[in-house]
Amino acid sequence: MIHTITMGLMALCLFAAGVPAKEDVKALIRNVSSDHPRLFMKRGQDDALRKRTDSDPIIRRILDHVIAVADAMRDIKPVEREKVGRRLLGVSRTCLKRVTYLALAYRMTGRNGYAARAQKEMLAAAEFSDWNPSHFLDVGEMTAALAIGYDWVYEGLDPDARRIIRKAIIEKGLKTSLKGGWWVDTGNNWNPVCHGGLTLGALAVLEDEPELAAQIVDRAISKLPIAMAEYAPDGAYPEGPGYWKYGTTYTVLLVSALESVLGTEFGLSKSKGFMECADYYLHATGPTGLFFNYSDCGSAGGVSPAMYWFAARRKQPSLLWREKKELEAFLNGNHSPENESSRLLPFLIVWARTLDDIPMPETTHWKADGNTPVAMHRSGWGTREEIFVGLKGGSPGENHAHMDIGSFVMDAAGFRWAEDLGSQSYHGLESKGINLWNMSQSSQRWDIFRLNNLSHNTLVVDGRKQRVKGYAPIIGFSAKGRMPHTIVDLTTVYSGLFAEAKRGVGLLENRLVVIQDEIETLDRKTSFRWGMVTRADVRIEGRKATLQQGDKQLLLSVIAPGQTGLELFEIETPPQEYDAPNKGTRMIGFQVVCSPSTRSTLTVLLIPGGAVEELPEIRPLAEW
Repeated sequence: MIHTITMGLMALCLFAAGVPAKEDVKALIRNVSSDHPRLFMKRGQDDALRKRTDSDPIIRRILDHVIAVADAMRDIKPVEREKVGRRLLGVSRTCLKRVTYLALAYRMTGRNGYAARAQKEMLAAAEFSDWNPSHFLDVGEMTAALAIGYDWVYEGLDPDARRIIRKAIIEKGLKTSLKGGWWVDTGNNWNPVCHGGLTLGALAVLEDEPELAAQIVDRAISKLPIAMAEYAPDGAYPEGPGYWKYGTTYTVLLVSALESVLGTEFGLSKSKGFMECADYYLHATGPTGLFFNYSDCGSAGGVSPAMYWFAARRKQPSLLWREKKELEAFLNGNHSPENESSRLLPFLIVWARTLDDIPMPETTHWKADGNTPVAMHRSGWGTREEIFVGLKGGSPGENHAHMDIGSFVMDAAGFRWAEDLGSQSYHGLESKGINLWNMSQSSQRWDIFRLNNLSHNTLVVDGRKQRVKGYAPIIGFSAKGRMPHTIVDLTTVYSGLFAEAKRGVGLLENRLVVIQDEIETLDRKTSFRWGMVTRADVRIEGRKATLQQGDKQLLLSVIAPGQTGLELFEIETPPQEYDAPNKGTRMIGFQVVCSPSTRSTLTVLLIPGGAVEELPEIRPLAEW
C-alpha cells in the first residue's frame, strides 16, 4: 500500500511539472516492483479481467477467438529471419501476433502449453542475428513482441529462456536504438511505433537495466510529442485512417504502458487534438465500412483495439458504433493463425469496457483543419444505405501523401460510387528501382499512376501534376441548413496552372451530393479534366450517366458547363510497366477548354437512386 501511495504521489508531482527530467524517470523506475506482469495489467488483475470477460458475451467471444487462434498456433513453425526486400517487418508483426495471442491465452487460462509455445516463438526471434535496424520499424515491432511475451508469460518461462529473451530485448532492441536515426525525431508513424515498441521493452526489463530503461523512456516521452503534434488542432491524421490505426495504436500502447508501470503518462494524452482523433477515425469510415482512403491508406477498415481505449478514457461508447459492427463481422469470419493480421486484437480485451449498449453517434458532419484538412458528411448512421461523402485538402508534400488534393469519395445505397484506387505495394515498386520516398516535384514517385492526380477524383490541368509545395486549406464548412458542405481552396496546389481554384462538396437534405468547382484561368488557353473513379457499370447519355452496381443506381449529371459531354477515361491499364493494374475500374468525367483569364464554374450532381423530383438551385460557393 505504501509503495502504491508513493508511486501515485511521485506521478502527480511529475505530471504537474510537465515532461520530466531524466532523474525523475530514474526515480520512478527505481520504485517499480520487480513483479511481473506489469505491462497493461499487474499481478492479480487477471481475475478482474476474467470476470469482465465472463460478464460480457461479446468480449467472451473475442477471448474464445484468441484462445482458438492460440490453439491453432501450437503446431506452426516459429518465425524465421526472412527479409522481403529491405524489410523484416512482416516477420516482426507475425511474431507479435503469435506472442500476444499466446501470452493472453496463458494469462486467461493459466495453461502452461501456451507459455511453452510463446517461449518457443520468442526464442526463435531472440536467435536472429539482428532485428534489421536498417529499417527500424522492424526493431520496434519485434521489441514490442518480446516485451509483451516476456512480461505476460514471465513465470511460465524457463529460467534460461527468460535470460535469453531478456538479453535479446536489451541487445537487439534497446541498445541498437542508441545509435539513433531519423525516426527518433520524425513526425510520422515511425515515431510512435519505434518509441512505443522500445518503451515496452524498457519497461519489461527495467529491474535488470534501470539506467538503460530510464534513457529509453525519457527519450520516448521527449520525442513522442513531435508525432503527436500532427493531430492538432482537431484530431485528423495526415497519413489517413489506415496509418492512424498503425501510429495511434502504438501511441496508445506507449501511453497505457507508462500508466500501468510508472503510474503516469506524463501528460502525453493531453497533446492538442489527440483525444479528438478518435472522432476522426469514426467519421473517416463510410457506411459501406470502407475508409476514406486518401494518401497511402488502404480502404479496408477492420477492428481497431485503440478505439476501445479512447471510448473508455472518454467515457463515450458511441465511438464504438462502427467498431462493434466491424467486430461482429470479424468474429463471423475465418482467420489464419499464421499471418500478421489483427496482431494486436488481444488488447481489445484489456481496454474494452462493456459492449452491451453502444449508442448511435450524434454528429453527422465533421471536419478538421491541420496539415491535411479533411471533412466528412453523411445522411445518418442507421444503415449501410446512408449517403456519405468525404473531401480532403492539404498538400502532396505530406508523408505518404498522393496528388489527391481536392479528391472525394462517395457512398450510397450500400456501395462506394466514387472511390480512391489506393496505394501500390512499396516493395513491388522499390524492387523495380523506383525512388518511392523522394517527395520533390520531379520525383519518380509522381510518375506512379496511383499516386499522381491523373488517377484521383480531382482536376488535371493541361495534363500536369499538382504542386508538391502547394497547400489547400478548408475555407468553408457548415453542418447545418439545407446543404451541409465543405469548401477547400486549391489555388496553390495548381500554382502556375490556375489563377484561382476552389472546390465545394455539399450534401443536400434531399440526399443529393453536389461537387462544384470554381476556377479562374491564367493569361493563356487552358484545358482541364474533371474525373471520378468508379467500379460501377456506366451508361452515358450526353451530360448524364447512369451508374449501376447490383440492383442500385446512381445518376451523375453535369449541370455546368452547359455543353459538356461525359466520357470514360482508361485507367484499368496504366501507362508504365511498373504501375499496378486497376481491374474493374473506370474513370468517368469530362474535359473543358477555357479562354485566357476567364472564370468558370463546374457543377456535378450525384443522385442516388437515379431520380430526383427537383434539382437544386446552383449558387456560387460564396453563397453556400
